[in-house]
Amino acid sequence: MSKELSRILNDDSLDKFNTMRISSLDGDEDEEFAFDNDDEDDDEDEDEDEDDEQAPVVLGFVEKPKHEWSLLRHLFPSKAGGTPAWLDPINLPSGKSCLCDICGEPLRFLLQAYAPLSAKESTFHRTLFVFMCPSMSCLLQDQHEQWKHHPEKGSRSIKVFRCQLSRNNEFYSIEPPENNGTDKPLGRAAPLCSWCGTWKGDKVCSNCKRARYCSKMHQTIHWSSAHKSRCRALDLMPQASNSGSTTCSDDIPKAASNVTWPEYEIVNEDESEFDIEMSNSDAYGKALPTNNEDEGDAKSWASFQKRIARAPDQVLRYSRCDTSKPLWPMLSGQPSKADIPKCSSCLGDRTFEFQILPQLLYYFDVKDDANSLDWATIVVYTCEASCDGSLAYEEEFAWVQLTPQSR
Repeated sequence: MSKELSRILNDDSLDKFNTMRISSLDGDEDEEFAFDNDDEDDDEDEDEDEDDEQAPVVLGFVEKPKHEWSLLRHLFPSKAGGTPAWLDPINLPSGKSCLCDICGEPLRFLLQAYAPLSAKESTFHRTLFVFMCPSMSCLLQDQHEQWKHHPEKGSRSIKVFRCQLSRNNEFYSIEPPENNGTDKPLGRAAPLCSWCGTWKGDKVCSNCKRARYCSKMHQTIHWSSAHKSRCRALDLMPQASNSGSTTCSDDIPKAASNVTWPEYEIVNEDESEFDIEMSNSDAYGKALPTNNEDEGDAKSWASFQKRIARAPDQVLRYSRCDTSKPLWPMLSGQPSKADIPKCSSCLGDRTFEFQILPQLLYYFDVKDDANSLDWATIVVYTCEASCDGSLAYEEEFAWVQLTPQSR
């Protein structure tokens, strides 16, 4: 470890950064999280593995942001819905990475988790981004593809990107933000699509030279719905700069469409803080009925419900340590180790980091229709070494387990 890094890590301001993050539960941090082995739940009826009981879990809950600026990128938020708060605001994913491999439409932002790792300097800031196609038919095809022998080559309707930065970087101060509305990022950010506010706007309206788009599809939709009437007015306005990036004052992503899900902040609580005797939530119980014919699935679902009942409103479960395992709703549809592809950058193993629960769909106002988006759980696996690849956003892997009635 360099002397400069040692000085930084011993700086009192590091404590302020620590209050913002989902703990990585990595390395020495494991000791900070432990289940109470004297819990009344630890009885002979418990179906969970011993490793699952010992692995600490941080739960994510959604709530509306307190301020308009609460979810800006330089505050390193964990958030769901709306538009992403890109960690590296310049070198965004591009090309086919932004698209659903099945229908070809731009993916929609699902959530991001700010989850730094203390093991090395390059992961001081680290955020995982999840994007998803809102089409259930695409997710069904994704489910089919993930069972192929080489899932990393399959067509995906859900994609995960990992971005990480050292504390000393070109985009953010080495000092923690004040969180009072006065914080500003350093430098500039890439212009985003005027329609979705999500992906890089590398296509420019040929008339006004102001509106930008991530795809021809979004340009066409925006033109017919709103931009056609505004384009001439924008063309007459003076343009301050022809730069391909936005200034700090323009750092709040704006989307002209309603193609984003409702926006929430993700707040974290240790699972051990919740009363294990909490009753089941009716709202959550409806997400996956217990009338499974398969006995193994029924037993797994009962165990899943029992664990989730500790905090029924949770939408995310985070646990990145050696003993961590996903909490599977069903026995069927679980991957083997061979089903999880190696890291495409370093070719090392991937490890479980977090999972997304279907309760998030309730907060996104997704209707309970036959063709509505639905899942039992989405499990995210990331490079075990969190390697420093050649791309600013390295693609990771998500395994989707569907509910029986969705298959």
